[in-house]
Amino acid sequence: MERKLATVLFVDLVDSTALVTGTDPEVVRRRVQRFFERVSHCVTTHGGIVEKFAGDAVMAAFGIPQAHEDDAERAVRAGLAILDEVEELGLAARIGVESGEVVADDSESTFATGEAVTVAARLEQAAETGQLLIGPAAHRLTLGRIEVEDLGPVELKGLERQIWAWRAVCTTGGSRRPHALQAPLVGRDHELELLQNTFDRAVRDRRAHLFTIYGEAGVGKSRLSHEFSTALDGATVLSGRSLPYGEGVTYWPLAEMVKCAAGIVDDDPLDVAIEKLRSFCEDEVVADLLGLASGVLEAVQAERSQQEIAWAAREWAQRVAQEQPLVLIFEDIHWAEEPLLELIEHLVTWVREAPLLVISLARPELLDIRPGWGGGRVRATSIELEPLGPAESEELVEALVSEGELTAEERQAVLAKTEGNPLFLEETVRMLEEDGAQGIGRIPDTLQALIAARIDRLAPEAKALLQRAAVVGRIFWQSAIEWLSPELETLEQHLDDLRLREFVLDEPRSSIRGETAFKFKHVLIREVAYGGLSKSARAEHHARFAEWLKERAGEELLEIRAFHLDRATALLAELDGAAPVELQREAAEALAEAGLRAFAREANRTARQHFVRAVELEPTLRRRYLAARAADRLSDLPAVSREMEEVLAAAIEEKDRWTQGRALVTLAEAAVLRDADVQAAEQMIDEALEVLEEDDLTGRFRALRARSTIAWMRGHLEKQEQLMVEALELARRAGRKDFESEAADELASVYLARLELDRAAPLVEQAILLAEQSGSAEARGRALRFAGQLHLYRRELDDADAALEAAREHLAEAGAAWSLGRTINFSAWVARHKGDYARAERLFRESIRILAPLEDRATLCETQRSLAELLLLQGRVDEAERFALAARETVGPQDVTSLSTTTMALGLVRAAQGRDDEAEPLLREAYDSIVTSEHRLHRRDALQALTGFLRDRSRGEEADELEAQSERVLAESESAA
Repeated sequence: MERKLATVLFVDLVDSTALVTGTDPEVVRRRVQRFFERVSHCVTTHGGIVEKFAGDAVMAAFGIPQAHEDDAERAVRAGLAILDEVEELGLAARIGVESGEVVADDSESTFATGEAVTVAARLEQAAETGQLLIGPAAHRLTLGRIEVEDLGPVELKGLERQIWAWRAVCTTGGSRRPHALQAPLVGRDHELELLQNTFDRAVRDRRAHLFTIYGEAGVGKSRLSHEFSTALDGATVLSGRSLPYGEGVTYWPLAEMVKCAAGIVDDDPLDVAIEKLRSFCEDEVVADLLGLASGVLEAVQAERSQQEIAWAAREWAQRVAQEQPLVLIFEDIHWAEEPLLELIEHLVTWVREAPLLVISLARPELLDIRPGWGGGRVRATSIELEPLGPAESEELVEALVSEGELTAEERQAVLAKTEGNPLFLEETVRMLEEDGAQGIGRIPDTLQALIAARIDRLAPEAKALLQRAAVVGRIFWQSAIEWLSPELETLEQHLDDLRLREFVLDEPRSSIRGETAFKFKHVLIREVAYGGLSKSARAEHHARFAEWLKERAGEELLEIRAFHLDRATALLAELDGAAPVELQREAAEALAEAGLRAFAREANRTARQHFVRAVELEPTLRRRYLAARAADRLSDLPAVSREMEEVLAAAIEEKDRWTQGRALVTLAEAAVLRDADVQAAEQMIDEALEVLEEDDLTGRFRALRARSTIAWMRGHLEKQEQLMVEALELARRAGRKDFESEAADELASVYLARLELDRAAPLVEQAILLAEQSGSAEARGRALRFAGQLHLYRRELDDADAALEAAREHLAEAGAAWSLGRTINFSAWVARHKGDYARAERLFRESIRILAPLEDRATLCETQRSLAELLLLQGRVDEAERFALAARETVGPQDVTSLSTTTMALGLVRAAQGRDDEAEPLLREAYDSIVTSEHRLHRRDALQALTGFLRDRSRGEEADELEAQSERVLAESESAA
């Protein structure tokens, strides 16, 4: 079976009952037979096939088994011819035509199934006598070639939705002839000059420059960078591409560059690869980190951060660039994971005193996920490759086609169809050469149709080879195709044919020793070839290629193998309900291991995806815990609560104390943040400490950390201080710098709440240092957030802004959504104190947007009440009331500090509304609930709100007495302490 982009035509006689009634049956048979003959003739002469006869109806298909670039137009032309022929017979018919993906048998007696078949049949039923109706896909493919009448949306029997339909009126035509073909670079002189000037500046200034080339598929990004780089003398040029999978190998482009520079191939023995890398890098630390990023170090699961890898890449690039100018070309970065984008920007920012040019190639979609890419950098240049202008497109046509081979009209048709896209234009002209048919007007509007038509004209063996290569990916190896195609003979001959026809190109460097590598000329060629395979064939080839990867590359390309195994199981499950058990088990094992490696890179979103999929395929307690733990790292509290409950039950049943203890701690943390249920959380922590072994320092640290959060919510800062001192000692014994940093942060938070800023400052500095040593992005972000708080309380607003902005970058990188939302809250307070209310409001709302889906209550209520207070300052009382009430709904019943702040915010709103009888009790409640607390910061705020209210109403003496009373309470609490 094959999946094809095809066009289906249904034709039926109108009022056939009247034809039969009262007419001699032999006469009827002759007329109906002539109808079938005329229909078949019209279909076959336009390149279609008759699929079946049913009563007095005929189904025909265009694009099966041989695709053409203009199948939709051929179908409509055939349909219009059929209407004319039927009229000559003294009969009447109606026709429906639609295009779309269908599944067809490989045999000559093909039979197509798919939505296009159903829609075409229903359009025929909806047509009036003598009408040919076409559906939206067929209309799109024949746009400009078929004159139509727009009928608007049409109700079709058996379909839940309406289908937009058009009545075909008439067609146009043209002709074409063979040609010779070459494809020079045209119309990019200015871009080449700009690239050269940027490179010259990098060499002159000995500084790093970023040059981003944007453009749609086929516009010539890779061609431009290739022309530039091949013309360079005295420069090291390394390139790598992001895989079009959306997940997986985070640093794959860097790996390609490092391995190429160090002379490493993927099937090097481990010790040989490491020795090559260390010899090349000189610095062993740099070599090991690059080994982690590039997959040289087998089965690495160490906790290494993106910052460490970025630092190592910087050191490596700087050293290479010292010898001679270095050009790094990152292709297809619109598919890159966030850590790679961060690494590229890190290189450009921090490589100093060395000539480095980083060229990034991207589709415009990159700006959807990274709108600030390259922005704000002095040494950053971005260009967008636009389609060629009319004169340049004509120049390219002139270069591709010999004089006289196309008429002026035909040339203009080519230019109009391709709209200045060089690849579209090149493939269109190539199609003219290979097809040899008449009529330039039959060139389809989509590149997919062009490529599919070219592929179908290959010899069956060459086509099969191309499709199996597409399963491997953009880059493929000859022996991999041999592995997938044991039945194919003369494989090298077919490969040569594909190279000659420029479906594939030679890949100069193979990442696997002894392997000849090839590359699809364009990713779209690969996608169309892959799309032609049936899902059963895809599944088979994905599984077979995973076998080849395991045999040839071992565990080095584990993430790629996991992807192919996953695709195989998913496809078989879709087809058969489930994949074979052994295949599911193998895929689950590979995905779980890939998830652990993603954890090591702090690629937590990728890890979560891998673990969840592994659980779907083969659930084990360990994998279920890891999936829930990944959700915890991403602050997905609903998923954590749901999944960890199941993990806990299974751990108890299996008597797995290690998992049971950690599940209890994680659930306790979720109970505090999501449910504000500190009693349930405390009980779970007590249970966890009973279950966890005495020497399980990591588990016991997390339990103490959770208990300290409860102490904070209850306003027991002294208790929190004691707990974090104990936790700090555990972290030191465990040798966990990230835990030490976290404990120092929490101790600092105690002193910040007490406004003991001088005691907090050294702890903040210590936390930052420990976080840097740990290499954890989340630890670094958390420590910088506390630094930002310290600067905020000292009113060092610019320093606070800088620290919090840096914190946001690290936390976003780690996917730590809850911490990110909290950090943005503090950034908003900085903006408020700077008087930038617009920015403050934007940040508060962003914090709410992040925290609300997490079902967090602890920080969300603080952001809601903070926004309410900001809106009050701007006189927007009604809006302020809405957020103040929302905060009161969100806050937990045992969250002492936030109960005070949210009550205070609502009191301020009521005061602004002139509802003093409600405002004063609320403000007094806010103050009374926290007056004996150690939270001096919130106590001060509540006191200021209440005394301000009193003074505004000429009750200054009461305000003075309250302030004096507050000072006495503070003195007594300090004395007791």
